[in-house]
Amino acid sequence: MGRRFKLYKFRTMHISADVTTHQAYFTQLMQSNVPMQKLDGKGDSRLIPSGWLLRASGLDELPQIINVLRGEMSLVGPRPCIPYEYAQYSTAQRERFNAVPGLTGLWQVSGKNRTTFDEMIRLDVQYTLRKSLPLDLQIIIRTVPALVTQIIDTRRAKVRNSAAPSRKGDTMTAAQHSVVVGAQPLRAEAGS
Repeated sequence: MGRRFKLYKFRTMHISADVTTHQAYFTQLMQSNVPMQKLDGKGDSRLIPSGWLLRASGLDELPQIINVLRGEMSLVGPRPCIPYEYAQYSTAQRERFNAVPGLTGLWQVSGKNRTTFDEMIRLDVQYTLRKSLPLDLQIIIRTVPALVTQIIDTRRAKVRNSAAPSRKGDTMTAAQHSVVVGAQPLRAEAGS
């Protein structure tokens, strides 16, 4: 319901890392129809060594078990967002917060970084309308393969961006390189 809480994570960025880059990138993702790839694959200088691997594997989020035990989060549900992101959401987009936030969710197992912002909203709202134990179990089962795909995608983006041409005009963004392949949303009907 948009309430603030302290989210626990392992640190993957340098202390006092600048957030303006991420704020601008998030705004661009909201307004465009490109896949929501993290800045990690672009060689984000704010990350500590191997921080990209912790983030891509989801290991940085393990401390959120504390949030689950405190009742602030669930195992399954839409991912929580940062206050400056929430401030940019429309009323319709905020419907994704009609469920307790989760460690994993329908969006994560339906393509995550291969999906657009609008697709994330649609999947999260779909989950809030149809949440059930069978759906949660399906999402949990599909989480490990989704994490493996995310690690592979992040690694490929890092390699691709490190080998990208350095001449002006020859560079491409990660979004231009990306291709949505096999990102099939999980059916959200109970018992499916």
